[in-house]
Amino acid sequence: MPSADLTLAECRAYRPELPLPDGFDAFWSDTLDEKGPGGAPDRQPRFDEVDSGLVQVRVYDVSVPGYDGRPVRGWLRMPAGAAGPLGCVVEFLGYGRGRGLAHEQLMWACAGYAHLVMDTRGQGWSSATGDTPDTDPGSAGTVPGFLTRGVESPGTHYYRRVFTDAVRCVRAMREHPEVDPARIVVTGVSQGGGIALAVAGLVPGLAGVMPDVPFLCNIPRAARIAATPPYTEIAAYLRLHRDRVEPVFRTLSYFDGAHHATRATAPALFSIAMADDICPPSTCFTAYNRYAGPKEVRVYEFNGHEGGTEHHRAEQLAWVRTLFAGLPAERS
Repeated sequence: MPSADLTLAECRAYRPELPLPDGFDAFWSDTLDEKGPGGAPDRQPRFDEVDSGLVQVRVYDVSVPGYDGRPVRGWLRMPAGAAGPLGCVVEFLGYGRGRGLAHEQLMWACAGYAHLVMDTRGQGWSSATGDTPDTDPGSAGTVPGFLTRGVESPGTHYYRRVFTDAVRCVRAMREHPEVDPARIVVTGVSQGGGIALAVAGLVPGLAGVMPDVPFLCNIPRAARIAATPPYTEIAAYLRLHRDRVEPVFRTLSYFDGAHHATRATAPALFSIAMADDICPPSTCFTAYNRYAGPKEVRVYEFNGHEGGTEHHRAEQLAWVRTLFAGLPAERS
């Protein structure tokens, strides 16, 4: 466990004062209503089937008009021969990851669900490649990475674009003819978990949300106690810009999963690792303790940021199966 963080008992009781920024709901309503001039050749999602070499899973190269109408890439994987409407898992990726290759990440399709993996704009340099560039206003003088990109104001911040991309990907799946719009779950690990929490607060009517060791929660605390990236980007920025502490944390508050959690009502399955030095457990518990909907958490006491890995995947598979079994299909 990070030496500066709390015990499990303290984390379970941890409810720090974390004021909602002024105009939070209006900011997101206005953002999601924006059309923008866009740069995509068309305004409708595209699902182009590709030959992945797989015979039990159909794979589609996806392009969804995201923030400002610009195309966001992804992969949609569906079980071959399955009769719809299908339950759907929309997945957001960890920091640095891109959507990867067509034949990867088969678990959810093999379990019988539609599975959309959203590319994260500007990322894809670590363990999987990406194909979605970022528009980058307000980036002068930022620390390498994404937490301080456009941090001068909420309107220019990087995660404004990413969260909008994610919402529009969920909307695209709700309109897909083979997907049941009443049975859509969002999930992600680390950065993906933070994005999933934001989507859970911004999109009503989701069937469920599974934030896994979530990033972007209680950002002010994380920036002060995390000793490893990415949160250290904020500290590095503020070491240079000593006069910007208050406006930086005000901007970041619009993207904090602990605030979005207060707007979320879908059932949630969290995972939190108590030895996590990247997303300190107290920050993840801040979002969990503030989450407004029905919720469960799986705690991995002796694990770091890897969390529960395949043990937790088994938990998720069982949880989604039970969740979807209790929901009537909206389309027949």
